[in-house]
Amino acid sequence: MSPPTQTEPRLLADVQSQADTRNVTIDKVGVSNIRYPVRVRDRTREMQHTIATVNLFVELPHHFKGTHMSRFLEVLGEYDEITASQIEQILDHLRERLEAETAHLEIEFPYFMTKRAPVTGSAGLMEFTCGYHATKGGGVYDRIVTLRVPVTTLCPCSKEIAERGAHNQRGIVSVALRSRGFVWFEELIETIEGCASCALFPVLKREDEKWVTERAYDNPRFVEDLLREVAVAFEADARITYYRISVENQESIHAHNAYASLERHKAGA
Repeated sequence: MSPPTQTEPRLLADVQSQADTRNVTIDKVGVSNIRYPVRVRDRTREMQHTIATVNLFVELPHHFKGTHMSRFLEVLGEYDEITASQIEQILDHLRERLEAETAHLEIEFPYFMTKRAPVTGSAGLMEFTCGYHATKGGGVYDRIVTLRVPVTTLCPCSKEIAERGAHNQRGIVSVALRSRGFVWFEELIETIEGCASCALFPVLKREDEKWVTERAYDNPRFVEDLLREVAVAFEADARITYYRISVENQESIHAHNAYASLERHKAGA
């Protein structure tokens, strides 16, 4: 039996690079929902290692049929883990590798903060969702910090009209902001918690539960109140130049949620 003959490797077609005649530029095309290690600055422990969900996109010019998805992962694979200081560099690599004018990176991760109960001091880890949305294009780099903070809100109307007690619920404060200087995630979390009826805690003993119940009762907040309190706090922080805030109360006596939001570019920023 004769050995198989050697054949020349067949040149594979690069379909993505073929021309497109529909004259439609795509704002964002790429890969999403990638799980990847990140390293984040931690006010107490200096650094925190966690796992992020990452989205990578570029602008696709109208004359290209498609983008090369594998190249996004090749660029990301150059980094053992992502840090905030590397984000602009990653965007530059994406622009170069994908031959794109504009690149985008969206990253979201669980951030853990040690919190102590207000009376007994019982400690536990509390999880917050934090992240960055960054864009590089036309020589301009823009990075927005994002976070979601769960809090307690107590209804002012319920407190006013009820003879016994008042209903409360968990609220979620979602924030996106730009700053002209470094701001700790912990600072933002503490600011937002201070605007609510009460903060949440991972561990509560009976003495602590009494404290948080009474704290919330003494600080009733509509969803509108909480939104405005956070906005006032951000306005007072000279480092923050832009912010977008939304608050959603997961209502405890209604079948719907209560929601409020606002967006502001600070004057002179």
